[in-house]
Amino acid sequence: MQRYFIYLAYDGTAYHGWQIQPNGTSVQACLMKALSTLLRREVDVVGAGRTDAGVHASLMVAHFDSDAPLDPVLMADKLNRLLPPDISVYRLRAVKQDAHARFDATARTYRYYVTTVKTPFNRQYRCRLFQTPDFERMNEAAQILFDYTDFTSFSKLHTDVKTNNCRIMQAGWTQQDESTWVFTIRADRFLRNMVRAIVGTLLEVGRGKLSVEGFRQVIEQRDRCRAGTSVPGNALFLVDVAYPEEIFVSD
Repeated sequence: MQRYFIYLAYDGTAYHGWQIQPNGTSVQACLMKALSTLLRREVDVVGAGRTDAGVHASLMVAHFDSDAPLDPVLMADKLNRLLPPDISVYRLRAVKQDAHARFDATARTYRYYVTTVKTPFNRQYRCRLFQTPDFERMNEAAQILFDYTDFTSFSKLHTDVKTNNCRIMQAGWTQQDESTWVFTIRADRFLRNMVRAIVGTLLEVGRGKLSVEGFRQVIEQRDRCRAGTSVPGNALFLVDVAYPEEIFVSD
């Protein structure tokens, strides 16, 4: 058996998230169906994580096993011919047999996009703000994230994870153009709904409804009810997943 990592992108608008759902279309199911068709057997696919309904990925990674070595370029081309237009495979990379797309990931990076103007061409990929928040204060609050590892306050309730600890490596807002701002956050792992809850709480700081010190208190209280409302998923993108180079087999 040879294990491969698939690097792919998808527009999450039409999907109920990455993970297979009993009553909805998922990205994982589409990818498994295409691989099973090409390899002529049932193929399991394991993703680096699971994005929620409507969330996008400009780079997601998943792994699967093949009975025989594959031509990565040819296989990527065949997959793209079978997959729907809103899912695209960038490349395949051979990895060691025990490599795991989820457990071997050392960091994941998300970006959340907000805009202060109404534009019909990006309504699916931006969160519209009706007043311009104080991004400087929001960045000041975002720096507090580096002081903590327990982010229970930003986690969806009743999840099956054993710990709510995460190590945040990057967090901050940058201006993309006159009306668009981007929040970039990078961590070793993320909790369910974590990025959207952090952004929603930072926006309360930017609107003057929560002080910078109040943001710190939200984290310390470890209570989801103390944090802000989660922002919509349509403006959230998974943009990178990092791995140690030693898990890859030479191309």
